[in-house]
Amino acid sequence: MKRVPSRFPTCWKNWRRDCHDISELFSQAAASNALVAMPESKQYDAIVCDGSVRSGKTMAMSIGFLIWSMRNFDRESFAFCGKTIDSLKRNVIQPLQKWMEGIVQPKINLSKNYMDVQWLGHENRYYFFGGKDESSYTLVQGITLSGVLFDEVALMPKSFVDQAVARTLSEPEARYWFNCNPESAEHWFYKEWICNTRQKKALHLHFTMQDNPILSPEQIADAERLYTGVFYNRYIKGLWCVAEGLIYPMFDKAVHVKSLPHPQGEWYVSVDYGTLNAFSAGLWCYDGTTAYRVAEYYYSGREQKRQRTNTQYLQSIQQLTAGKSISAVIVDPSAASFIAELRQAGFLVRKGKNDVVEGIRRTAAALEQGKLLFSPDCKNSFREFALYRWDESSSQDRPIKENDHAMDDIRYFVSTILREQPKPTRIGKF
Repeated sequence: MKRVPSRFPTCWKNWRRDCHDISELFSQAAASNALVAMPESKQYDAIVCDGSVRSGKTMAMSIGFLIWSMRNFDRESFAFCGKTIDSLKRNVIQPLQKWMEGIVQPKINLSKNYMDVQWLGHENRYYFFGGKDESSYTLVQGITLSGVLFDEVALMPKSFVDQAVARTLSEPEARYWFNCNPESAEHWFYKEWICNTRQKKALHLHFTMQDNPILSPEQIADAERLYTGVFYNRYIKGLWCVAEGLIYPMFDKAVHVKSLPHPQGEWYVSVDYGTLNAFSAGLWCYDGTTAYRVAEYYYSGREQKRQRTNTQYLQSIQQLTAGKSISAVIVDPSAASFIAELRQAGFLVRKGKNDVVEGIRRTAAALEQGKLLFSPDCKNSFREFALYRWDESSSQDRPIKENDHAMDDIRYFVSTILREQPKPTRIGKF
């Protein structure tokens, strides 16, 4: 595997040192410019940039892609690709627009998702595509491209990436630009591109937060505290690694279990709905900093060999919340009939955010930071914390679908309520 881990950051840092009175964004443009102008870069068909979050790779790649395409092509078509059109515009196009202010004024057609750029004596068109699922490959069929930038390529299906790359095969000078945060070491992009850079004629650049000149040591330390376990290895160290073992190894009864007789704050309930599968609900008191799971209700129709109705579950929720003013009940978004029952009974219901891996990451961070505490009575939660594991046989990050009902209702609460709180420190633009 051919890696060039230092060349890019070095030119980036040198430019910032020599041109300290120029904007931070322009310093990264110069780094990108230096990369594409390297004589040896002509031997590559692709550039792959991976590594930690907040390292500046997205902005530097975006600017480099624009400079490279405008210098070398005229009246050609290119593509910016993201997980979705909205995320692409938010993470790539809008920051790129800001950088272009005072340099060039692109003509952007938001309704048709493209922009035309006139610069350096050339004019080119840049289409915007979202590669969110297996059907997305149809979006790029039939178009001829001279280059493609994939932002967060590890979040895209292989079929979409392959089809977008195929759109460039008739252009001998076309290049592919990839950036991403690492995922599993079993991920298709890692195996096909990063492990085969020589065969793919790809330049591989690895980034860390230390490569981003706008981040202070304090900001880096704040960012590091947001991640733990496998997510720390990926998003801070920038490593491609398999999720394995316990999902929440940081849960410790000595740390997270407290007897708080009179907690103060807003009251919430989180629910993972089940009929034969277990129904799990937790009563929370949240003071804006720490959430305390005061009590829980847990019922398995399969174990008890008897299902309960929505009305019976509603009665259990009413008993769990007796005497409390409940701000909201956060519910498994698939439980449509039970949501209707709750609303009819007068509860304010919010559908839980259900990105499993992101929710696990947030929950792990909350446990690590001491933002989740539990009453000694929450025995079903404790049992599942000790049993909830990653599926090591899967090529994707996926928990084993066992011992996960309290884990799911906790995740709904964290992802929906705790995520709304502002982060303690802003950790940079990128």
